Amino acid sequence: MPAPVLSVRDLAVDIRGSAVVDGISLDVGPAEVVALVGESGSGKSLTALSIMGLLPAAAEASAGSVMLDGTDLLRLDEGQMRAIRGERLSMIFQEPVASLNPLMAVGDQVAESLVVHGRASPREAKARALAMLRHVGIPEAERRARQLPVELSGGMCQRVMIASALISHPRLLIADEPTTALDVTIQAQILRLMKELRGEQGTAILIITHDMGVVADIADRVCVMYGGRIVETGEVDAIFEAPSHPYTRLLLGTIPRMTGTRKEALKVIEGTVPDLSSWPSGCRFRTRCPLADETCAATPPLAAIAPGHLSACWHIDQLASVS
Repeated sequence: MPAPVLSVRDLAVDIRGSAVVDGISLDVGPAEVVALVGESGSGKSLTALSIMGLLPAAAEASAGSVMLDGTDLLRLDEGQMRAIRGERLSMIFQEPVASLNPLMAVGDQVAESLVVHGRASPREAKARALAMLRHVGIPEAERRARQLPVELSGGMCQRVMIASALISHPRLLIADEPTTALDVTIQAQILRLMKELRGEQGTAILIITHDMGVVADIADRVCVMYGGRIVETGEVDAIFEAPSHPYTRLLLGTIPRMTGTRKEALKVIEGTVPDLSSWPSGCRFRTRCPLADETCAATPPLAAIAPGHLSACWHIDQLASVS
């Protein structure tokens, strides 16, 4: 198999002495889409910001390694990271309007990384930015390129973010909730666009989401995250057909179904993700898990249950009763 573009090993992120990301490992291969899924508060976005070297001031990557094509990003200083961001490594942020410069024309923002990294002259960068805006499906690209973000819709701003992230043909694209708050038509268009660009450019993609429908649409492999840890990982078909952790099974159960009565209540996972200062000992899902017993006071290992399929649960033999 080809070497992974991204290889994260035993990554830990602390905030004021509490581990919000606790020893996670994952790989993303060339032209592969890996989904990192879980509820808000699971540590997904902090994992992404660790890879980008953009952790908030209160957070620190305290252990592990983040290898991008053999370079450990955690060992680089800010100047070295700036040379990589927008060049070999790009990110689509959760709030596109907030992430774009409100005082800068969107065409200039798309072209900016080419100029900063010496990949093109300002004139050439502008032409390539216009071509990329057209490629991501923005109509009247020349007129739109002169507009400010506030003059565009949320879907348009998301396309501008994708254009900006992909114009330098990065080795790895991180997409943090790229379809949140968009209507279903725009969601489908953006996911289709990401798949097309992955195929055309061979870009590896790490997509962060809580939406299992998005996972089913775009991902090759899935890493399920809870309480700062990966609790299950495997090929997308294996995760959907034979989920092997109670949390994964319950997440899949929350997907709305077309069958059933109109008055049937949507399924939810009881309880909430604990605050990072009050993680339970052992399995961190045990305060919400229907299978929890005294065994779960010890931390279950992330162990193989089939080739390429790993789960961290003491009660895999009882999972059929979880729904």
